Amino acid sequence: MMHKRLLVCIFAPLLLFTACNNNHENKSTIENAAPKDSTLKGTYAYDLTFLKKHTRKIIELQNEEGNARVLLSADYQGRVMTSTSSGDSGTSYGWLNYSLIESNQKKKQFNPVGGEERFWMGPEGGQYSIYFKAGDSFNIAHWRVPPVIDTIPYDVIQSDNNHAVFTKNTTVTNYSGTKFNISINRRIDLLDKSAIEAKLNLPIPASVHFVGFETTNSIQNTGNESWTKEKGLLSIWLLSMMTPTAQTTVIIPFSPSKNARSMITDNYFGQIPPERLIIKDSVLYFTCDGKLRSKIGLSPLIAKNIAASFDFKNNVLTLLLLHVDKTGRYVNSKWELQKQPYKGDVVNSYNDGPLQDGSQMGPFYEIESSSSASELKKDEKQEYKQTVCHLQGDYSALRDIARKLLGINLDEIKK
Repeated sequence: MMHKRLLVCIFAPLLLFTACNNNHENKSTIENAAPKDSTLKGTYAYDLTFLKKHTRKIIELQNEEGNARVLLSADYQGRVMTSTSSGDSGTSYGWLNYSLIESNQKKKQFNPVGGEERFWMGPEGGQYSIYFKAGDSFNIAHWRVPPVIDTIPYDVIQSDNNHAVFTKNTTVTNYSGTKFNISINRRIDLLDKSAIEAKLNLPIPASVHFVGFETTNSIQNTGNESWTKEKGLLSIWLLSMMTPTAQTTVIIPFSPSKNARSMITDNYFGQIPPERLIIKDSVLYFTCDGKLRSKIGLSPLIAKNIAASFDFKNNVLTLLLLHVDKTGRYVNSKWELQKQPYKGDVVNSYNDGPLQDGSQMGPFYEIESSSSASELKKDEKQEYKQTVCHLQGDYSALRDIARKLLGINLDEIKK
């Protein structure tokens, strides 16, 4: 059960501080008083107020200064809904589907409510897919997201200002008929400045605001049958949905290799125009403006442990730190029966855009990472961690950080 929070109520003009307990279990973890700047769309305060109004179980992590804040939802599978580096008035980094959340409706196929990191499982396509039923064609009409990673709330077993832990037990069946009994566990930790600097291995200058969180995710085999590669395996798949601008570029460095180009998949939804995907010797640049549905993926054989995006409109450097297992099995999510079901990607990026009928889920863009897939015996589990950091502020300082971490020059991208 969520810890009860002591919230501070400020009464002007005496500035009398009174501790208030929230004892109503059906209320959100956060009080209903609207924060400042709550009417300005695009700010953290706006999204906080909106989610308090339209969801039930919201948990907020924040540092002592109240600048670095991370908003979580038990209603939506323990996902990180959004975060900010500058308190109430700061930029809200996660993309939210306001109309869908406000409608309180559940779509049968997929509920793209948003959130800057959500827990999913792979594979998406192929003979071991958990998104298609046996015999169905691999097209959008038959694609269904399992409810346990789409609509079913998770249980909160711990929470305080610095972390929260969510859990859920479920059963899913893949395209080939293999049933998986699973216990899901997901922990989100807010990172302080020293922890972020240690992970990045560089200092954060005073001219840059920051927020970072790490998620620790596990799936456990709670059934009696072992999970084997011959019957299909599962991966932990983490997806970050963020708001695009006309000046947003995803940047993914990779290890240079003679055959590196063949280890980059760029035709998930058709060929990407060359001006939208520029691939150099050791880095790729992918336009993420929410105007063309497209997706890329990198093999673990060339992927590094970092991916990023830069929003030139708001001067935001987003960094995603992942783990790459060079010898691991990575599930193949292409929408087809596969000859190599364990030759999939470790890191992906998706740019939303209009579908053939003109409709559109977003616009949003995603940076994604996946774990390798393990053969698990009864009661065994696999774990996967990912870190997301947002750095916002002085452009020259961010340019220096991007050069050190990504080996790129932001000025060249800006041109």
